[in-house]
Amino acid sequence: MKSVCGIDCTKCELNSTCHGCLKTNGRPFGADCIVALCCQKGEHALSELKENLITAIRELNIPDMGEFTDLHALKGSFINIEYTLPSGQNVKFWDDNKIYLGNQLPKKGSHRCYGIAADEKYLMISEYGDYGTDAEIVIWKRWRE
Repeated sequence: MKSVCGIDCTKCELNSTCHGCLKTNGRPFGADCIVALCCQKGEHALSELKENLITAIRELNIPDMGEFTDLHALKGSFINIEYTLPSGQNVKFWDDNKIYLGNQLPKKGSHRCYGIAADEKYLMISEYGDYGTDAEIVIWKRWRE
């Protein structure tokens, strides 16, 4: 398999279920890959998106969130944890087959983590315990048009 972004597909744990971004035009699991879409726009599109997104996240000034310098391509099924709304309804926000940008950071002074997930339009910061337990939405917003 060949990738648009330069990832060595043979070293990926998902290579048996992925169809490759060149073969699928940037939709390796049947849904958009934000990295492939950026790479198709030009050489600097991905780095610019990451820089803009990191800046937007830092400007949120979330207490106890550690510093970070990069966002990683993550399959939706890895980040799509369940949240309980005030109404008691359990929901997931992401598409399991889409590729997003994200990161996980320890919450300072806590055993919990912050999870970052974003695509070209939406940004979510969540807080959760081990293995995504007791997940809470810190911020869900449209971050760019």
